[in-house]
Amino acid sequence: MNSTPDRTHPAPSSRRDGWSARWRSRMRDEQGSATAEYAVVILAAVAFAGVLVAVMRSGEVQTILTDLVRGALSS
Repeated sequence: MNSTPDRTHPAPSSRRDGWSARWRSRMRDEQGSATAEYAVVILAAVAFAGVLVAVMRSGEVQTILTDLVRGALSS
């Protein structure tokens, strides 16, 4: 029987410890978080713009805006 550890296949506990150390390291690393925050803000802005376009295309809103512009121009 060989008393030296097998270097080709690490022991399960050391493999698990290495994985957990990498996981903890990645969870502490905030690299890319600002980019993700910008992506969420842009997505929210696009959704808001879509709702705004839908509201602006309604006939009632167009009438109100047209009357507002005509009133401003006739003054």
